[in-house]
Amino acid sequence: MRIAFVTETFLPATDGIVTRLRSTIDELTLIGDEMLVVAPKYGEGPGSYAGTPIYRISSVPFPPYPQIKLAPLTPNVGRALRGFDPDVIHAVNPFVLGTGGIFYARRLNVPLVASYHTNVTTYARFYGLGIGERAGRWWTRALHNRARINLCTSEATRDYLLSEGVKRVHLWPQGVDARRFHPDRFSIDWRVRLSGGNPAEKLLLYVGRLAPEKGVGGVKAVLQEIPGLRLAIVGDGPARRDLEREFADTPTVFTGVRKGKDLAAVYASADMFVFPSTTETLGLSMLEALASGLPVLAARAGATGEVVSDGENGLLYEPGSPASLVAAVRKLVSDEDLRSSLARNARLSAERRDWQNATRTLRGYYEKAVGAR
Repeated sequence: MRIAFVTETFLPATDGIVTRLRSTIDELTLIGDEMLVVAPKYGEGPGSYAGTPIYRISSVPFPPYPQIKLAPLTPNVGRALRGFDPDVIHAVNPFVLGTGGIFYARRLNVPLVASYHTNVTTYARFYGLGIGERAGRWWTRALHNRARINLCTSEATRDYLLSEGVKRVHLWPQGVDARRFHPDRFSIDWRVRLSGGNPAEKLLLYVGRLAPEKGVGGVKAVLQEIPGLRLAIVGDGPARRDLEREFADTPTVFTGVRKGKDLAAVYASADMFVFPSTTETLGLSMLEALASGLPVLAARAGATGEVVSDGENGLLYEPGSPASLVAAVRKLVSDEDLRSSLARNARLSAERRDWQNATRTLRGYYEKAVGAR
């Protein structure tokens, strides 16, 4: 099968969408499919991934969040798709560039699949763009309802999309590379670095974008209330400078973005993982933490309950309640038996999710879309 991805983000970006796309391409390549990625241009970003060519479209930074690149629809999208001659077009998180996949799927009479990964309209209010939230919801609905099949990454997101009037919505299952992320990746060097030279103290970890909607600032209350606890914040984004100032008087280490073996070692070298966001459609970093044997402390909101089973592989706390988060962390810090039990179950729960099964399900949707042609 020949599959064209038109995506709002790809390498060298490192978010959950990119991780999912990379893993999907890896699995589809093993099957023998041929692929093309149409994505925004990021400086000197690579021209291919794992043998799959990347067709770059000129882009401009999104002013409130310069790491995000906006690539408007141009005739070059059509030229790339015509030259590739796909059997199916997959518009990934369509909003700006993704409209090209939707437009040319219809023009070229190619089946269209679209997937929803980010609550873009919800994020708008965090960047002073709340006035556009209503229009954004209409735009999302209008784009996705042109697809033969719409995909999302959690039951909570599916319910939301259906309530918004999006049709033909199906679940694209969770996946994680449980071979790459593993407790065996523990590194004493990373433990020392992440803990600020205090490896014997309990280490709480956050991995992800540093952006207003992620709610990372709320974790500070834990450090103020629980002595002997260390925090490592791994990632980058528009809120990093503000967060560094906010956490300056706490035992917190900022590492910036980490990739590959370093990222796997970072996860495996901590004691527990915190996920404070309430706006996620999934939260891939939670799955990576579970695979690394870390109990996850997550806000009880959105899709987190589909990843974290309260009292089994982590603990859920009430969003917006610092006291609830502090109580959850204190429970793990003070009860080593509980933490060890949750850590074992974390690993077991991650082993049940893999990219191979997730991609087989996805490919089934492609076949369904092509068959409906």
